[in-house]
Amino acid sequence: MKNMEEVKISTAGDSALLIEFGQEISTEINARITAFVHLLKAQRIEGVQDMIPAFTSLLINYDPRVVNYKTLTKRLQKLLKLDVNEETSTSRVFEIPVCYGGEYGPDIENIAKNSWFNGKKKVIKEFILPKELTCILHAWIFVQDFLYLGGLDERIHTPRLANPRIRIPAGSVGIGGSQTGIYPLDSPGGWQLLGLTPVKTYDPERENPILFEAGDYIRFVPVSEEEYLKIKEQVENGTYECIIHTKEV
Repeated sequence: MKNMEEVKISTAGDSALLIEFGQEISTEINARITAFVHLLKAQRIEGVQDMIPAFTSLLINYDPRVVNYKTLTKRLQKLLKLDVNEETSTSRVFEIPVCYGGEYGPDIENIAKNSWFNGKKKVIKEFILPKELTCILHAWIFVQDFLYLGGLDERIHTPRLANPRIRIPAGSVGIGGSQTGIYPLDSPGGWQLLGLTPVKTYDPERENPILFEAGDYIRFVPVSEEEYLKIKEQVENGTYECIIHTKEV
């Protein structure tokens, strides 16, 4: 793996270790982490229980009764030296319908004022409605109930609200600085709200409660209010299925 000297492994308690791939949030580092996760899954290392990717690191939980820290670290160091071609790894692309503006995206005017487009109509007509917006999932921070996405077009980077809201509805798509994200649950927050998706990104009743994993791409597809309500009904009835593509990244 490239830039091995930048990768650091450290203990994170009695049954976990942390692999740090760098200090800056970037698509390149995210691709390296995603590729390494795929490699580890293929290795099926005995004792490894869970892997939690974040912006620049990977947390590995393991059973110390099966494998100790020293042995696991040596195994990981060998794998990190392999020439894993992260540039040709395969990722999933989820199409997520979003209804923009109005009551669904109450901050779209603020976003427009802070954007390169300088005006609500231009943001809607020239950036949002004509095309889909694709971002990459950098991390799922469950403690904060939030889904962090990178790759947001710099022309609509927008600072967070000065006064956070007490409640933001689940499914809200927001912008905070250079990132965008989806609120999986009703929760407080200070991100500028652009729109709302009827898709449940977190559902404790599903076999896999979290819809995405780090390294996935999310393609936001604009829909009308009528389409939004139709999809919402399908989601509530359990008949809606996300469209998922694969791509080489």
